[in-house]
Amino acid sequence: MPLKITVVGSRYFGAAVLDKLVALDVRVLQVVAPAADDRLAQRAKALGIPTRVQHDPRHVPAAEIAPGTELIVCAHTHARIDADALALARLGGIGYHPSLLPRHRGIAAVEWTIKCGDAIAGGSIYHLAERMDAGAIAAQDWCFVKPGESARELWERALAPLGIRLLTEVVAHASATGSLPAQPQDEQFATLAPRMGT
Repeated sequence: MPLKITVVGSRYFGAAVLDKLVALDVRVLQVVAPAADDRLAQRAKALGIPTRVQHDPRHVPAAEIAPGTELIVCAHTHARIDADALALARLGGIGYHPSLLPRHRGIAAVEWTIKCGDAIAGGSIYHLAERMDAGAIAAQDWCFVKPGESARELWERALAPLGIRLLTEVVAHASATGSLPAQPQDEQFATLAPRMGT
């Protein structure tokens, strides 16, 4: 039986992940997006996948997760998946964070990568948990940061493609094995990446 998934996300990244997932031996039951005209929602509509628009952009409750979901896949969302929603899915939920967790936990990870002058960046697929960006790691990979590169340039050149690939690989693994890798984060290396002032 194909793994049953609800995708929560937005924009180009969400739409690109959705395209990769529908090519796997999985079944995307539903997409949850912040607006009907969001790029992910539009792509889901074109693919004939049911779509729900979030009632609250900060939270995704159980009512917005498709019945029968085994895994919730977050692809560019800043909404918190509520505990009751995660409890519905046998494998819980995973998301992509554009840093080598536990470094740069927070909403502005790529910006802090540049601000801190990191020579190496990366991305992590992590299990959604009570604390933000603190769940166990399912997959991780790294890339170099080019001298003088902006946060947007780093995201578009390396971190977005890396995240799309890693999410696809982890979902394929879950589909094949019925389980997800889980390596606890080492808290001694945790740093925060809060939103930067404008």
